Amino acid sequence: MAALSRSTPRWSPPSRRYELASIGLGVLLWWAVARLSGLPAFILPTPGQVLARGWEALRSGLLLRHTWVTLQEVLVGLALGVLLGAPLGYALAKSRRLERIFAPYIVASQAVPVVAIAPLLIIWFGPGMLSKVLITVLISFFPLLINTLVGVRSVPEELHHLLCSLGARRWQVLRYLEIPATLPMFFSGLRIAATLSVVGAVVGEFIAAREGLGFLINAARGRYDTALVFVGVLTLMALALSLYAVVRYAESRLLFWQRRNGQSVVVGPSRG
Repeated sequence: MAALSRSTPRWSPPSRRYELASIGLGVLLWWAVARLSGLPAFILPTPGQVLARGWEALRSGLLLRHTWVTLQEVLVGLALGVLLGAPLGYALAKSRRLERIFAPYIVASQAVPVVAIAPLLIIWFGPGMLSKVLITVLISFFPLLINTLVGVRSVPEELHHLLCSLGARRWQVLRYLEIPATLPMFFSGLRIAATLSVVGAVVGEFIAAREGLGFLINAARGRYDTALVFVGVLTLMALALSLYAVVRYAESRLLFWQRRNGQSVVVGPSRG
């Protein structure tokens, strides 16, 4: 008889020593340049001045209010980008004719910088939330579309033939083959789209807005409140990194089978 035993590799969370050391070194360098250069605070504030200004904006509710507005625009725009990009990418992957029809429009929408298209959307839809959401959709749906298209087309044709020979219906092929095979590529596109969605929202807020982090940065710049500008920029960075981390966590939970690739099967004689 043979005993089957699984040897699971020991998993440990990735070390963050290098990242933390890099951030600490960057803050230290920033502080040294601000102190030793003798530049006034409205040109280059120290990290301590930025931290104090951020705490003041946080206590007054100013930072939370504008962050919440930008976060809503990002989340709604990203969700619509997923709902638009993924199904369209799947449809184009399954039909060369559709790809030839829509490809010129898709490429043209990405060839023109979003900064040039944003004023038109604001003129058509006003300076409110809708125009910022549309800008976010425009900038985030493309990586989702391309990655979904590539993921679907990367599924081996032999597996399609195998499932069809077993009597699988179209929805079963989609559920048990195409979706699982496409998910890794889809999440790669979603990570890119999550960070780009923040860019899209802020671009719209810079051009015309009454609230949001882009508006806050623009207003602070006009008052030479450079410390508040730093606060807004750092908040945007934290927002993009948080969205990226959420997508990575969702990917690790949904693509659980990838974590099992490191398992080894050992076959040997049983004892007793």
